[in-house]
Amino acid sequence: MPDLDPVIRDHYTAANERDRLTAGTGLVEFLRTQELLARILPPPPARVLDVGGGAGIHAGPLTAQGYEVHLIDPVPLHVEQAGDVPGLASVTTGDARSLDWSADSVDAVLLLGPLYHLTARADRLQALAEARRVLRPAGVMAAAAISRYASTIGGLLRGQLRDPRFESIVERDVADGQHRNPDDVPEWFTTAYFHEPGELAVEASGAGFVDVEVVAVEGPAALLPDLPLWLEKDCEVLMRAIRRVERAPALLGVSPHLLLTARSPADG
Repeated sequence: MPDLDPVIRDHYTAANERDRLTAGTGLVEFLRTQELLARILPPPPARVLDVGGGAGIHAGPLTAQGYEVHLIDPVPLHVEQAGDVPGLASVTTGDARSLDWSADSVDAVLLLGPLYHLTARADRLQALAEARRVLRPAGVMAAAAISRYASTIGGLLRGQLRDPRFESIVERDVADGQHRNPDDVPEWFTTAYFHEPGELAVEASGAGFVDVEVVAVEGPAALLPDLPLWLEKDCEVLMRAIRRVERAPALLGVSPHLLLTARSPADG
């Protein structure tokens, strides 16, 4: 059984993670993540290891495209839910820091959640090193992270910063990236680490990856109070606007989520 903080496990057991990416900023996150993955993944039927894949929200579309997708997650509920996704090659409980896969055995590794909850830098580097170990030479890796400033922006948009308890959480988020929710308010997320955008590239390079790049996922779309209307009426205009500034250094931290992409060295 993975060494998962019970606070994190309980959060995901209570939350409906399977439906989180179906509306609002969640839908933008889903659409953009799928778009960004399409840019870097080798063509199907490449073997993809979806580590921390949750209920299979990203694995499902990839499987439908013909990829051989193996999903791993530390939350038993997620593993149970992912078992309902048609076509997955395997679904198992596991830990991103210690993968039960041999070296050079997969074409792509997705870490679309583990870096959120590995609050110690050493653990994040271990997860990235494990991803590199199991990748074939020149294999691709995509890892998601939460921006250091996500709770500041979200707290203003949703009015949560009016609560002194939430403001104290945000003060620490900005100071050192360590997000904690001592009162266990469901809407205030759970134990996590929030990255500075530049940190991601440094951590990936430190784990031996090359061709490292960090882009915004939702970008400035996260600031829109009428985001559902944009998605309904002008979705492609919205997506073009995000793409246009997805690499702009001055705007990276505005995006609630960031996506790191990289490759394992071609010489192994």
